[in-house]
Amino acid sequence: MSYIVALTGGIGSGKSTVSDAFSRLGVPVVDADIIARQVVKPGTVALQQIAQHFGSSILLADGSLDRKKLRAKIFSDPDEKQWLNRLLHPLIQQQTQQQISSIKAPYLLWVVPLLVENNLCWRQIGY
Repeated sequence: MSYIVALTGGIGSGKSTVSDAFSRLGVPVVDADIIARQVVKPGTVALQQIAQHFGSSILLADGSLDRKKLRAKIFSDPDEKQWLNRLLHPLIQQQTQQQISSIKAPYLLWVVPLLVENNLCWRQIGY
């Protein structure tokens, strides 16, 4: 089991700069933003459910998620944002747990923008 050091902060706060520096030093990094993009890649169940819920216009021509359109929809309707969070947060948490449990280093860096906002700092990451 690895000791988990969490790195959190808002947009533009330098999380990527700091995590890149740790990564260059050989510290394993688990990044929630990267995981969030992976769970909605073309062909994933999550992306299919998003397209079903919001309509196919939420997809770009290549089948990937049109993040700009999705942002406009969820930030104009709190219910839609809640729906999306209920879909994605469990998937992101599951992938995070899988990645963390696969790391055998003495410690790792967990980059998680919404650590406090989602009460993730108060719950134990399962192994």
